Amino acid sequence: MRGELFIRALVFDFDGLTVDSAGAEQQAWRDIYLACGTRVQFDDWNDAGEPTALSLDRDPCDQLERQLGERVDRAQIRRQVAQRKAEILANEAPLPGVRGFIDRASEIGLMLGIASQANRRRVEEQLHRLSLRERFDAIRCAEDVSPAMPDSALYISVCDALDVRPADSIAVQSSPGGIRSAKGAGLYCISVPDRVTGSVSMDKADLVLVSLATVTLDEVVERASQRNSSSPGSSKLHG
Repeated sequence: MRGELFIRALVFDFDGLTVDSAGAEQQAWRDIYLACGTRVQFDDWNDAGEPTALSLDRDPCDQLERQLGERVDRAQIRRQVAQRKAEILANEAPLPGVRGFIDRASEIGLMLGIASQANRRRVEEQLHRLSLRERFDAIRCAEDVSPAMPDSALYISVCDALDVRPADSIAVQSSPGGIRSAKGAGLYCISVPDRVTGSVSMDKADLVLVSLATVTLDEVVERASQRNSSSPGSSKLHG
């Protein structure tokens, strides 16, 4: 890497990035709809990976009942969806480029964090399954802070836990709400749209990538450092 580097931390989103959790959510609902004898197409999802009012009137069970013409046991349906989603995720691997970014971050001395709207138990379980839990220095999840994204509280919290300035950190995000949260906190933000958010505008990010495999972490760090190079009081990277 060239020049003076001011970046000290790399903060990942979890859903839709480390594993394709949002895609698994979609597939689980599709599978349960099919098991009930009907079909659904999700045209739009919100930042938490849930169907929005545009496609399913906020609650996918409402649409299911309307299509079946009868009431369903909503608690049972949601348990079935959760079980199916867990089955799908059990076979998921980190998305392309993620392990390379994590390995390189460790080599050049970056702290590693996760900022996720998912619950901590699920995040921890998936990280342990992927043998990645020990790689992260701080994890902040839905139950750790309020308000939720797109408020910046989650990113401020994880940067505090890492003892780094948001301005000296890079966020890797997959949703518009996550991008607003990261940018609002002051992080340099790269976006990797997933198969759910791929058609949604990510133009608020500093850098939009098809995949982390298309760029090196060194290149991203240099871009982020150039943004910070004229900012007084920035902390240099010690690798």
